[in-house]
Parts: sequence; structure tokens; C-alpha cells
Amino acid sequence: MSEPKLFISYCWSSPEHEDWVLRLGTELRENGVDVILDKWDLKEGNDANAFMEKMVSDEEIKKVILVIDEQYSDRANTRKGGVGTETQIISAEVYESVDQNKFVAVIASRDSEGKAKLPVFYKSRIYIDLSDDELYGKNFEQLLRWIYDKPLNVKPEIGKKPAFLDEEEQVSLGTSVAFRRLVEAIRNNRPNAHGALVEYLNLFSDSFPRFRLEPSNGANDFDQKIVDSIEQFIPARNELVEVFGAIAQYDQTITSAPVIHKFFESLIPFLDRPEGVTSYHKWDWDNLKFIIQESFILCISIFLKHERFDIVGYLLNQRYYIENDARYGRSTMASFGVFRNYLESLNHRNSRLKLQRLSVHADMIKERCTDSGVSFNYIMQADFVLYLVEALQGIKEGRRQEWWPETLVFKSFHGGTFEIFLRSESIDYFSRLAPALGISKKTDLEPFVEGIKGDSIYVPKWQFERISPLELMNYENLCTRA
Repeated sequence: MSEPKLFISYCWSSPEHEDWVLRLGTELRENGVDVILDKWDLKEGNDANAFMEKMVSDEEIKKVILVIDEQYSDRANTRKGGVGTETQIISAEVYESVDQNKFVAVIASRDSEGKAKLPVFYKSRIYIDLSDDELYGKNFEQLLRWIYDKPLNVKPEIGKKPAFLDEEEQVSLGTSVAFRRLVEAIRNNRPNAHGALVEYLNLFSDSFPRFRLEPSNGANDFDQKIVDSIEQFIPARNELVEVFGAIAQYDQTITSAPVIHKFFESLIPFLDRPEGVTSYHKWDWDNLKFIIQESFILCISIFLKHERFDIVGYLLNQRYYIENDARYGRSTMASFGVFRNYLESLNHRNSRLKLQRLSVHADMIKERCTDSGVSFNYIMQADFVLYLVEALQGIKEGRRQEWWPETLVFKSFHGGTFEIFLRSESIDYFSRLAPALGISKKTDLEPFVEGIKGDSIYVPKWQFERISPLELMNYENLCTRA
């Protein structure tokens, strides 16, 4: 592109001010701007008024700088001198021109009260401040960006409308106000942060029944309603993600862990039929099963990412109370494995639509992570940790493992060790990670390793694809470096 042409309008207030304007013009020319300045371009015998009018109205002059000091504003307001003449032209241009981006005020100095004294005709417009030496460099860059029409913050392209907005009826949990109050409290370490967390999660849980679907009555295409409902949950899920992220980064205590544990515990009843309902189909609450499992995985993903192993350890090693567990006909305590459920509706969807996917469940989690702000690698890492920890717990308790890592179908194609286990080659790092796994030393992993080698622990596989747990956890290299 050719050099942008720019005219500088200013007042001959003092020799010092004139020197300041000359330096500004010189710096702009050194940065590729074709500056028109009376000191350089108005020759003896030229008509000053004609020169100024041409500079302001000339179509070749794409930009005009108004260098503002007290005298400039005073003369502009009273229409006195050369500035007054220019102002009469400029004010009409400013108010009548379609492209108001041609003019900008540059503050050269402030008045005795430290305020920028702008001409009346410019009062409501944005200016660039070059009066402060400490901010001169930053604001000079801003001026150059304005001249070249290269703003720092570029308006992004408009994306696609979220699919969940196309629904006729939107489901809202009504948590937005409590959410904003909570995040602000956490980030600023407010004394009310803990109470705000309890309030928000209780409200979330109390409003969760809004996502229950009407009974399917065995409808063949009910899987579509399930998928649609899961999509509708995205705004609420993203709130949770931001809350967990804020806790991970700004709350260095573990006081939030019992509250989060209680929150997930409160969602367990939604994994089964509502109380009093006797006629139902096993798919009727598959949307809630998906939502709860995804939310739990995301929660663990975020805390692992930020190395909040204290919170992860609490959430994975504390048991969860289930009132009137349908499996046993009584209240019980269960591992976090309760949050993992097989969704037959998605398997049906795979067949009905002839998708020929290894796991529609995994596909959906992967596709949705772009809206969550959490990398899919962190989600897979969390899914593997959940699989590992639940298997270790199952060995200790003499029961079958309950966590199936859906997302690792994608890891079966591309192996490699997860980040936290690579870092755990360090003895110190492993010692920090170990409590999250429910162990204290590397040898505590041996029952799991023996179970893998002896086929007593089931290794997830999909058709001909399977994962390698020992590779994913970097077992041979754990604790090999000081």
C-alpha cells in the first residue's frame, strides 16, 4: 500500500509546543506516514487559509490529527486565528461526513487540573493521549494503528449459531446471576466465596429436574430428543466449567472440595427413574446420565490440568451416598463409578442412523469439548485417571471395575503417555500426584499392573482397537528421576 497521507492541525502556542509537534511529525514520517505540516509545506507567499482548507477537505488526505492543548481548544471554541479557521472546516466535516474516522484528537498537554481540554465540537469523541511520557510509546502505537487502519482488537468473524438455540423451547436453570456473583467472589478472594459456591451449586442442583424429558413410550427416534436435550445443556455446562476453572486457579484451599463432592452426590438420583414413576423406558433419562458423566469428567480434567491433586484426590477417594439405591433396595455408599453409565440410546442411534461409529458417546464428548474450552487431550487424560483409580479401588474391595473410559477410543488409534504421567518420572511430581490416585508410592500400582498382564482387569477395546494402560501411565519410567 502507498504511504498514508496525514495533516497535522495545531496551535502555535509556544516554541516548546511547536517543537513537540515537529517531533511528532518526524516520528510519524519515520514510521512510513506522509505527514503534511505547515512548517514543512506552507511556503512564503502561500495563502494560509487556502492551505488549511485544502488540507482538511482534500480527498487525498486520509487522516487529520488535531494536536490539542489549552490554547488550541480556546481558539477553536472562539473561532480565532488559523485554528479557528480550520475548526470551522473540521467541525462541518466531523458532523456531516460519513467517515468520521478521518479525524482524531491527540492530547499534547493537560490543563492545570490534569484534564484533557477538548474543543466543544470534539467533546464526545475518542482521543489519543500522548501527554504522559510513561504511556507515550504504547499510545503512539495506538495512533499508528489508527492511521494505518490496523486496530489491535479486530472484530472476529461471525460464527455459526449454536444448535441448541434452534429449539422451540429453551431450558434454563436460572443460575446466571448466582454464577456471576460466584466467579467474581472466587477471582477476587472475597470472604463470601464459599457461601456463594454453596448457593450456586444448590441452585443448579435444585433446578436440574428441568432437564428431565417426557417419557419416550418406546418411540424409535427418542434418541434425537436425548441428543437435543444434551445440546441444550451446553450453556449450563459451560458455567460449571468456568466455576471449576476459577476454583482451580484462584482458590488455593481445599474447602471447595466437599462442596463439589456434595453437588455431584445430589445429582445421583437423576441417574435413575424419578420417585413415584412406575411406567418408564430405560432410555428415558439417558440425557441426564450423559450430562452428569460429562460434567464429572470435565471437573476432573480441569483440576488435573491445574495440578489441583488435592481436590482430585478428595473427589475420587471419598464415597458417594445413594439414598434408596435401586440396585440394593436400600441406602448405600458408592465410588465415583456411579457416574458412569452405559447409554443404550446412543447405541440405538448408531444403528438407526447407520453411523457406523465405534462410540457415538465418545464422538459427542469430543465434538462438544470445543464449546467447553477444555482440550480433548485433558478430557482423555481425566478419563484414563478415572479408569485407573476405579480399577485400583475395585481390586482393594474385591469387586469388578465400574469405569469405562469412553473417550479413549480415540487414544487407541494414537498411543502415547499422558502429561501427568510423563511428569511423574520425577519422584517429587509423582509424590504430589499419588494422593489423587489413592496411593502413596509406585509399588501401590503393582496390583493394577499384574491385573493388566494377567487379564484380570479388563482393558478397554473397540473392535480391533485397544488401549495400552501401561504405556498411557508411563509405568516403567515412573519415579526414575530425582
